[in-house]
Amino acid sequence: MAGKYDDLARAILENVGGKENVNSVAHCITRVRLKLKDEGKANTEAIEKLEGVIKVMQANGQYQVVVGNKVEDVYDAVVAVGGLVAGGEIDAEDDAPKGIAAKAIDLISGIFAPMLGTFAAAGIMKGILAAITQFVPEFANDGAYTILYTIADGMFYFLPVILAYTASKKFRMNEFTGMAIGLALVYPTMVALTGGEVVGSIDLGFAGTFSWYATFLGIPIIMPASGYTSSVIPIILMIWFGSTVEHWCKKWMPASVKMFFTPLVTMTASIVLGYLVIGPIATLITNLLSLIFSALFGLPVIGSVLGCTIVGAFWMCLVIFGFHWSLVPIALVNLTTLGYDYILGAVIAHSFSLGAVLFAMYLKNKDENFRGICLPAIISSFFFGVTEPTRHLRISYAVFCLTEPAIYGVALPDKKAFVVASIGSAVGGLIIGLTGAMVYISGGLGVFNWLSFLPTDPASTVGIMHMVWAIVASLAGAAVGFVIEYATYKPEAAK
Repeated sequence: MAGKYDDLARAILENVGGKENVNSVAHCITRVRLKLKDEGKANTEAIEKLEGVIKVMQANGQYQVVVGNKVEDVYDAVVAVGGLVAGGEIDAEDDAPKGIAAKAIDLISGIFAPMLGTFAAAGIMKGILAAITQFVPEFANDGAYTILYTIADGMFYFLPVILAYTASKKFRMNEFTGMAIGLALVYPTMVALTGGEVVGSIDLGFAGTFSWYATFLGIPIIMPASGYTSSVIPIILMIWFGSTVEHWCKKWMPASVKMFFTPLVTMTASIVLGYLVIGPIATLITNLLSLIFSALFGLPVIGSVLGCTIVGAFWMCLVIFGFHWSLVPIALVNLTTLGYDYILGAVIAHSFSLGAVLFAMYLKNKDENFRGICLPAIISSFFFGVTEPTRHLRISYAVFCLTEPAIYGVALPDKKAFVVASIGSAVGGLIIGLTGAMVYISGGLGVFNWLSFLPTDPASTVGIMHMVWAIVASLAGAAVGFVIEYATYKPEAAK
């Protein structure tokens, strides 16, 4: 029985020089990856014109056909039609970035990206509950609120355990050993330790005051006032250290005892050093990062406006190169230490602006192939936001993969459309900066992100005003993007 994508598969194979020119085939999250005997035989222009193909990329000895969220179906069809050996899904390790900066970004994205879908879902629930209690305050005393709040806050509270798992995979460490380290970091007895009597403290000036409530063989156990629940940097550093210990142990540990002694040594070293050294250093780093961004956004008169406008304007540029991942941990640190964040607030309009720009192009361009790519990208931009469409995002295809056509398939090839979308995003950032609106949770994307601007504390005097300004900023960014693009877009020139 013929499959839905058999014709597309035949066309791809025909234009890469036939199945006899294919050494192997595999796929990642959005691309069918072919290793060809002779890439010179491939007709890239013809393949990119095929309906269902977004783009062709040639890198690292692979001929990569980008097809988006239907990649598994297209891949299966290519294997079946060509009678090829299935290579399955790959992590694309051969695409490993070069250079210190690129490796750092790859590391951060590899740790945070796998959990973002669930993290956003928890944030949406938190936003919904915040919205309900704004209008029905007594609901906060109902048992239903308590149960639903476990959905909203559970992942945030035990965030170190989640990060321990993803970081362990990234550092190639045993995931269960890593999770055990994360669990030790949020163990109730240790969390409650900070509620006791202060044994000693040290004032580091602008970096804050560090106190300890107990000692380990005479060494102070310095911890934040709230412990390490919801923390980010400490667990990542502890897992990195733990991975080095584990790899070292495996080199010399006898096979007969390796199974249980390796995790024992790894956990003991990581947890003890984590509480005594890594934790305090991570807390210091956290305080300094927050201080730097607070200083930028706290500049007299222009700080908030300047910071939000710059972040809003260049956010999509950062996304393309992956540099936005350097800001994500800082935003999470702000949320867990300050209770609010201005970085994520500043970029509220970028997806709306891009969606509006694409909508203007959709209205003026009557080409059916173009519209077929553009329409789902518009829907995705407004409702799910724009994020990095790379191999790291392995979750929620409906959320992430449909954004690949938006940036790479529509906006970037046009160039001007991308610039216009960035202008609209900057306008939204400007409005957020002028009004001082901030996010209080790491919530959903697109329209669902509006809920992030509701304070989670029912007693807050802010009310719904920050959400109102977020909506205004989103609509203003969309309006600016749409008007400029509709007035300047010429489909015949773009074609």
